[in-house]
Amino acid sequence: MNTRRRITGVVTSNKMTKTVVVEIGRTFRHPLYRKVVHLSKRVKAHDELGCQIGDQVQIVESRPISRDKRWVVEAILKREIRTSDTGVIETVIEPVAEPSAEFATEPSVEA
Repeated sequence: MNTRRRITGVVTSNKMTKTVVVEIGRTFRHPLYRKVVHLSKRVKAHDELGCQIGDQVQIVESRPISRDKRWVVEAILKREIRTSDTGVIETVIEPVAEPSAEFATEPSVEA
């Protein structure tokens, strides 16, 4: 195995040809204030595997491929299943059933 850095991240964009944008999240505790800090960094990676938005991928550093690309997608760890209308929940409104005859009339009070 070589000594190249390998990082796990999530694909946030795949609109370029053979290039994806991977967001790398990092969480740590601040050394002085002890508050949890969330940082994220976005890098461009070369993609020959056909990643989709939301996929969790492992990227490895490489020689400079272009001005911005210094990473290559090595493996897809988890696929994201998305539909064309992501975020839109379609609700079907069903007609309310009419009450039956025995519930429509008030119960009679026997003397």
